[in-house]
Formats: sequence, structure tokens, C-alpha cells
Amino acid sequence: MGQYNLDRIFKPQHIAVVGASEKSGTIGNALMKNLVNGFSGTVFPVNPNHKIIHGYDTFKSVSGLQTEVDLAIIATPIHTVVDIISECVEKKVGGAIIISAGGKETGEKGKDIEEKIQQIAYAGGLRIVGPNCMGIIRPGVNLNASFASEMPVSGNLAFVSQSGAICTAILDLALKENIGFSHFVSTGSMLDVDFGDMIDYLGNDSSAKSILLYIESLTNFRKFMSAARSVSRVKPIIVLKSGRSPAGAKAAASHTGAMAGKDAVYDAAFKRAGIVRVETIEELFDCAELMSKQPGPRGPRLAIVTNGGGPGVMATDTLAKYGEEPAPLDPETIQALDQFLPPFWSRSNPIDILGDASPERFAQTLDVCFNSKNIDGVLVILAPQALTAPIAVAKTLVSTMKGRQFPVFTC
Repeated sequence: MGQYNLDRIFKPQHIAVVGASEKSGTIGNALMKNLVNGFSGTVFPVNPNHKIIHGYDTFKSVSGLQTEVDLAIIATPIHTVVDIISECVEKKVGGAIIISAGGKETGEKGKDIEEKIQQIAYAGGLRIVGPNCMGIIRPGVNLNASFASEMPVSGNLAFVSQSGAICTAILDLALKENIGFSHFVSTGSMLDVDFGDMIDYLGNDSSAKSILLYIESLTNFRKFMSAARSVSRVKPIIVLKSGRSPAGAKAAASHTGAMAGKDAVYDAAFKRAGIVRVETIEELFDCAELMSKQPGPRGPRLAIVTNGGGPGVMATDTLAKYGEEPAPLDPETIQALDQFLPPFWSRSNPIDILGDASPERFAQTLDVCFNSKNIDGVLVILAPQALTAPIAVAKTLVSTMKGRQFPVFTC
């Protein structure tokens, strides 16, 4: 079952909401409200106890649906899902998102239910996202097939997370920072669609320019590696993998029902697959923001421009922590800087343009960095000193950068 039938989950025309509701505080109500408020296709509520929900004619069961449905979103108790999936297969539904919790993360009984669902879905060629997930969001096509209360803006970042709580945290940040997404996917316990499938699918979707993953455990390591290897050549993949310590791994297992492997194995695998691993949620957020708002750097050669020696040294130390060092300046660059910097500037990287640096001096230095063959990105540090005008420097830098595809960070 390749990635092609994932299109019916991510690009649906007709959606059935099983467990649809008008009762506030329920997931069935949140799902309906999100779809009614933006989705341009048709929505079919399914609930045996109601004739009309949110103004839509309601069906008693999936079997009663008259139209071919691309996507069924299921928000009913897990023990009812086996029969619902059977009906979906009979009705040739394209794919399903199972929101319901209570699967393998709860123990043997839940595991049995998941296995039954898996057998029926596999035999019928039905792809499943979930269970125990939040759903999916595609801002570009106004699709919020989740119970998240807000729709982020459209952008070029794909985010895939095993944890629903991390999803809500990222969404919260995205709304504050105006970070846009092409795909926002909560995978839950990955009964079928896993990280390998998602990387494969997103690798072939031109609206996703970079991929961010929050991973607690990997189910199909082989599939993940081959997908990541081919996709990381064309777009960046950033991973935050939790469960680093043995205790953390154990906590992740009880939460998702799968055991996290030895951390060093993951580290080596990510490196081999060309994946960038980050350590903290903060770094994941930083990467999300960078990827959504900046072109990717051509390489790791960073120039540090600073009006204070100390902060330049701190930045160099931090680079060293990640196994990098400031880009060496070539003779042409040094010569170009000599033209306008005071005679006792550092003549190396970090480029210390001294405490009395004017906005023009910052701008000219940035200009030289843009034109250097040896520099892939610039970090500009401004230490507020008696002679600096921070706002004026900021405005000058913005106008210097206009129209340039070059990563610039400011501190």
C-alpha cells in the first residue's frame, strides 16, 4: 500500500465524521466545527442518534453513506472502531483518521483491538492515521481535520508528531510567531501510517519545503531509513527524538506503547540518513521558524559580525559545541573590510567592528559578507553600547538585506 492512497487522506473531497456531535466540549463537535468553517468539499456527519448536526443531514452509519467518501474521521470509543473500519472497507472509503484513544498504549486489550483494526484495513487497502491522535491540518487547502481549535497560517513547513501535546504546543507557538505549515500531522500510535510513510509522501509534495519530526519511537526502522535517505537529499529533515535516557525511553513506551531503542543507535542512524537532530523543543521551534522564514544555508560557513569582543567569543564557543567553527575569511574579504573598518578591527572571524560601530558600518560589513564566496550565512550581534543606536542599526540591516536570499540571524 504505497503513498498514493495517502492523497485521499491529505487531499479529500468528501469527508465522513463518525461520532459527529453538536454537544460542546466533545471531540465530535470540535471536528465538525473545524470542517464546517473552511473545508470546501462535502461533509457527512455520522451518528445514529441525530437527524441533523450543524445543519447537515446525518447518517446512521458509514454503511448508509450514498457518496464515495475519501476520508473518514473516527471519534467514537475504541471498541466500536473495528466494526466502523469494516464498514469503511466495504464502502471503499479512501482512508481513515482514528482519533480514539485506548489502543495499545493501555495494554493487552487495546493491543488486540488495534490488531483487529489493522488486519481489516490491510486486507481492504485502507490507510489509517492514528489511533490516539489529534488529526491532520492542511492550511493551504483550508482543511482542519483535527480537534485543534485554531488553524495555523499556510506555509512551506511540514510538521509530523507522535505526541498530541507537542502538536498543541507547536500550534500555539506558530500562531504567536506567524509560522506557516503545508502539513500538520499528529500520527498517534501509528497502527499503519508511520514516519517512513510520511517522509515518503512529503518528499513528493512540492508544497512541503522542509520536514520537522517529533519522534518518541520508530516502528519500521528500515522503511524510515530508506525514506529519509532519499528525501533528505532534496529537503531538510529535522528531528527531535525524545526518550534519550533509559528512564525517558521507558516513559515514552508507556505513553505510545512502543519501546524506544538505544539512543546512540538513533544518533548514528539519523546521521547516516542525512537528518539533523535537535536536542530540545526550543531548538525544534527555532528550526521551525528558520525553515519557514529563511532560505536554507548553502553550507555551514558562518560569519559572526559583532560590535563587542565577548559576545563574539561566546558565539564561537557555541559553534564549537556543534562541531563547527567560524568560516575563515579569504584575502579578498579581508581587503574589502579594510577599506572602511578602523585599522584595529579583528581581521578575522568573528569580525569585531568595534564598540563605536555606526549603522552604516554594520551595513557595509554585511554587504561584504554577502559577496564573499567563503560565507554561507551571517550572525549579527549588537551589544548596546553608549554610541550605538539599536533601532537605526536594525532598520539599516533590514534595507541592506532586502531582496537577498541569504540567511541572516540577529542577536
